[in-house]
Formats: sequence, structure tokens, C-alpha cells
Amino acid sequence: MMISRRSLETATALLTGAFGAAVVVSSIGNGIGWSASGVDAGTFPFIVGLIILSGSIFNLVQGWLEAGDILLRPSELKRLAILFIPAAVYVGVIPLIGMYLASAAYVFGALAWHKRGSFVFAGIAAIGTALALYVIFERMFQISLPRGLLGDFGF
Repeated sequence: MMISRRSLETATALLTGAFGAAVVVSSIGNGIGWSASGVDAGTFPFIVGLIILSGSIFNLVQGWLEAGDILLRPSELKRLAILFIPAAVYVGVIPLIGMYLASAAYVFGALAWHKRGSFVFAGIAAIGTALALYVIFERMFQISLPRGLLGDFGF
């Protein structure tokens, strides 16, 4: 399976265009224009949504006008999947096990499996990552990161 530049440009333009359209529609619900107190709350998001939508349409047209040369070959697609799939799993398990444990597991997996490194170094880096996240966000900034289902048990 090979992916052409045209198909990648089209997919990206449609994705960002959908985001821009969602911003436009939701800002209309908040009100756009002027009121007795000044500019309505949805005016600025409406303008930003129109800019995103316009850029997406421009990228869609440019993507179709350019040649459709092959951008990703199967070997490159496999390398991309090796990076993307663990990151998607990481984001997916955060609500279940929390940010600290998910981050530690992700760092451990990345260092032990992808780099073929030692398990001791990977374990130290994983614990260090979880501790650094805890100290920086919980203690210094006093921002609670998601703890997942473990947070219900007092962790």
C-alpha cells in the first residue's frame, strides 16, 4: 500500500476543514457580531474558524493541482505505524490508568523495545519521568493530572 501526496493533502485538508467548520458552527451558537456590551463571545472564534476553513480549502485545491507522486512507501508506512500506534495507545489508556503510570509505561516501552536498550535504564527513565511529571505539575504548578481509575483508590 502506497500513499500519494495528493491523498495525504486531501485527508489533511478535509480534517482541518472539518475542525474549522465545527468552530464556525459552534461560534454562531455563542453569537457573532455586536451587542449592547460590545463584541459577542463567538465573534473571534468565528473569524478564526473561517481562517482555518479558508486555509483548508486552499490546501485542498493546491493538493489536487500538484502531481500525485508517491509520498509513503510500505517500509516508511511501517516505520510511521511503529511510532504512531504506541502513542495512540498511550493517549487511550490515560483515562484508565492515569497520566503517571501511562507515561512511565510509554517511556519504558520506547526505551526497552524500540531502542533495544537495557531494562534497568528503561526502568529508571520511566520512574524518573513519572516522578518529574508529579513534581512539576502536582507540586510546583498545583495542577492535578488525570489519575484514571487508580485515583478512585487514593493513588
